[in-house]
Amino acid sequence: MTPHHFRVGYLERPMNEAFLTRAAEFPALDIRRIGLDQPEAAIAAALAECHGYYAWAARHELPLPWHVTPALLARLPRLLVVASYGAGYDTIDVDACTAAGVAVVNQAGGNAEGVAEHALGMMLLLLKRVPEAQAAMRAGTVRDRNALMGRELAGRTVGLVGLGHVGTRMAALLNVFGCRVLAVDPALDAATIAARGATKVEMPVLLASSDIVSLHCPLTAQTRGMIGAEAIGRMRPGAFLVTTARGFILDEAALLAALREGRLGGAGLDVWEEEPPPASHPLLAHPAVLASPHTAGVTAESRARVASMAAEAFAAAVHDLPPRLVNPEVTDRFLARRRALLDVAA
Repeated sequence: MTPHHFRVGYLERPMNEAFLTRAAEFPALDIRRIGLDQPEAAIAAALAECHGYYAWAARHELPLPWHVTPALLARLPRLLVVASYGAGYDTIDVDACTAAGVAVVNQAGGNAEGVAEHALGMMLLLLKRVPEAQAAMRAGTVRDRNALMGRELAGRTVGLVGLGHVGTRMAALLNVFGCRVLAVDPALDAATIAARGATKVEMPVLLASSDIVSLHCPLTAQTRGMIGAEAIGRMRPGAFLVTTARGFILDEAALLAALREGRLGGAGLDVWEEEPPPASHPLLAHPAVLASPHTAGVTAESRARVASMAAEAFAAAVHDLPPRLVNPEVTDRFLARRRALLDVAA
């Protein structure tokens, strides 16, 4: 096998045509579409020939047999790199990949603008009580506009849970409105957080001090269920909660209880435990909830950007470490396996 045949497989469709366009600029890449309209054994056989797997990021969209699990990895002896379609990698078992010597890459930062704009839009609409006003107009129950009096974002305190790519862009947008921006991010020190436009605080302070709490952290063992009844109980009465991060970070039942009891002013939800949520989901029926089906990062610009980034990551993996490596501890094993499989010098 020569370095001019780094085969990358994707299932059914790429994130965006930009993936194919950008990949075509790298002679070393051999991109293969693997249709889902064939037996599982045939799909597995096609993937087994690949050094790279371009994997869907949404757990409810990717069929379970093709989630990157120990069972799938055992069927893919040539696999060197798994690249997620987006910033998230819920469909990829990172620890299993590390054990197998497979590098995991995401496209963090590629959709930061789209997600941050979406979160900001949710904040503005919630403060102006647009979901409630629209429901009242449709029901024909609007009698007094003052009953729908909203609030302005300018000068409010906003707490950001996570200050990575999206959180940093969020802080920049909020600073334009003159907001006081607080942030919780255990990976960053106070000076770094200040340079990104926020003030570092601990979670209890953020919850108690913020008019709006916005989630921008990854789903990990530490963040799963982090915003539950206890955390919500620490929030300011009448505060708003916005999440464009990942489902399961927020306890949906606890949020619903807080909204029904009037302890929170409203919520903007783009991510869910089940995606898309069923039409009967009680949060969808609540007048103070603004909902979207995990579309914050689904913009033409974001999709083209993250698709191009994925192609570039696969190309880099032919002779170097791929960028945005989720499991850097795999480095030595990855390099050794790449030498063996591609006969490429380190």
